[in-house]
Amino acid sequence: MKKIALLNGPNLDRLGKREPEIYGSMSLKELESRMIAEAEALGFALHCFQSNHEGALIDEISRIAGDGFNAGIINPAGFTHTSVALRDALSGSGIDWIEVHISNIHRRERFRRHSYTAGACIGQIAGLGLEGYSAALRFLAARDS
Repeated sequence: MKKIALLNGPNLDRLGKREPEIYGSMSLKELESRMIAEAEALGFALHCFQSNHEGALIDEISRIAGDGFNAGIINPAGFTHTSVALRDALSGSGIDWIEVHISNIHRRERFRRHSYTAGACIGQIAGLGLEGYSAALRFLAARDS
């Protein structure tokens, strides 16, 4: 079975609690459960990982790069706008990544409009709420079928 990674960055462990008017009311656990079921229906295994720590995300990218993953979805959250190291990990992983943002980062504060990590991804989805994760999964599944 083909494997897709789903990585979420800082503060996304607070989905459903943190600013529900921006990020919605679904918890991260609920989102992951929904995504796992969607991936299985498409014939893929989905591995989920979340961390508030940049180094842990980089370590996970390195680990999965050597474990047969060929595609991934990442919401780098605040690291989108700050982390060259995370960008380098994505770029060097050999994995095709889709960057996902729940809110439309291009309509928010000016500092959120620049993504260091997008250049290491094959695409970016922003502003579709949690549906952006499903759209990314469907795209990767159709491409890798």
